[in-house]
Amino acid sequence: MGDERREALVIGIGNVLWADEGFGVRAVEALHAAYAFPDAVALMDGGTLGLALYDEVARSRRVLVLDAVDYALPPGTLKVLRGDDVPAWGRAKLSPHQVGFNDVLALAALQGRGPEAITVIGVQPEVLDDFGGSLRPGVRARLREAVELAAAELAAWGIAARPRAAGEHFEPLNDRSLAIDDYEAGRPSADEACRTGDARVLAVRGGG
Repeated sequence: MGDERREALVIGIGNVLWADEGFGVRAVEALHAAYAFPDAVALMDGGTLGLALYDEVARSRRVLVLDAVDYALPPGTLKVLRGDDVPAWGRAKLSPHQVGFNDVLALAALQGRGPEAITVIGVQPEVLDDFGGSLRPGVRARLREAVELAAAELAAWGIAARPRAAGEHFEPLNDRSLAIDDYEAGRPSADEACRTGDARVLAVRGGG
């Protein structure tokens, strides 16, 4: 069924509610905002859907993943993995949710529907355990570079991207309220949201 498969899937994995864990989603959103692609290319926010992504992966000849990846390198480091360098089933995890995506790849391979090519563009996160927090500045600063790396990877696969014109209208991948600028504008401060624990509650518990 190779001829029936789409040319490429670009998928951002992560959770925008957990600080740098949202890098992959923000990167695919930024790629979508910067470039238009042929209909044979799909861009999507994969969130933390795990096995629910199987159909999308299985119907794609090539898969490009954007993610926060624990490379044990300095925070903000970008690194590209291709082919056999992408950990296969049973090997080291790429990221905090990578077991689920490894399940997807393993199942697709067992069904004879694994991608012909897979590339991961990942950033080393700085902070993950900040519920409701933002990308840290050093990680957010790598978004543009990740976008250009993704466009270059797709070009190497023979897929040309068209830079969007200034002010060009396009449908966002997610609800506009989740766009990074709107999300940041409406996000309460750490003190207001008590993202790392409410000192008032902790004090009561400590006294009890």
